[in-house]
Amino acid sequence: MKTNRILRKVLSVSALLLAFGAAAHAQATRTWVSGVGDDANPCSRTAPCKTFAGAISKTAAGGTISVLDPGGFGAVTITKSITIEGDGTLASILGAGTNGVVVNAASTDTVILRNLIIEGAGTGVNGIRFINGLALYVQNCTINRFTQKGIDFEPTTAGLLFVKDTVIRNNNFGSGGGIFIKPAAGISSAASLDNVNLDRNLFGLRVEGNSRATIKNSFISGNSNEGILAFTSTGLQPVINVVDTIVTMNGNGIKADGTGTIVRVGGSSILNNNNAGLTVNLGQLLTFGDNNLAGNNPDGAFTPGSLGKD
Repeated sequence: MKTNRILRKVLSVSALLLAFGAAAHAQATRTWVSGVGDDANPCSRTAPCKTFAGAISKTAAGGTISVLDPGGFGAVTITKSITIEGDGTLASILGAGTNGVVVNAASTDTVILRNLIIEGAGTGVNGIRFINGLALYVQNCTINRFTQKGIDFEPTTAGLLFVKDTVIRNNNFGSGGGIFIKPAAGISSAASLDNVNLDRNLFGLRVEGNSRATIKNSFISGNSNEGILAFTSTGLQPVINVVDTIVTMNGNGIKADGTGTIVRVGGSSILNNNNAGLTVNLGQLLTFGDNNLAGNNPDGAFTPGSLGKD
């Protein structure tokens, strides 16, 4: 009888210790980082972590990592739904020699990156590399000086890209470019880009494969090759819609390259490029008839039989 009582007490104490340990290691829905934090901390408001990589392991799927004060919080790989926000601070990621952010999550996961500076320092690979996930939102971010792409969006399952109020610049080293969209073979993708500056990259926006992209209210300037390029690859025809956008001082303003490739342009100004618009290999550059072309060499022409306005 006495042995049974002792055994019950031991089991009770063990259960309490296990519960305490589980609670101590439970992931929080909101975590915090600080320039003076420590990744050994629980990432709470009063005991923040130091890096995004340290915080993400302590943040529950669908949770949020917030930034308490200015600082550099390191490159990070994201494998679940998460929001990383630097609202109200100078929150940055230094991706020298590597990718700033890698998204390789489940096909049902959504990732939101907001109010961040992602810096490549001239040696970083990609600012953001998207491999897999349902959707990526990039809001009010600056992505600068990477050797490949500012945003490299190449999903292996159907994916969505949303970029708003964001500057992507100086990604003109090696094969550098602003935003590159190319889903894997047999996969589709779609992108919505709103109020985006693509400046001094090797190219501004390049879309390939089975992709549909719309860019509006944006400024695309000083890119060495094309400001906007739709390119047929693996027999698939991308479509780009360009609305209320300024395309200026690029090697070529807008280019549609490949059979079935379509770029539709409305309410936009194509100014002072080496060439306003090019169609190559039966690509189509279509107009709604309300664009401005001036100062290009030459100004070029849209595809005959273009779009009308309702």
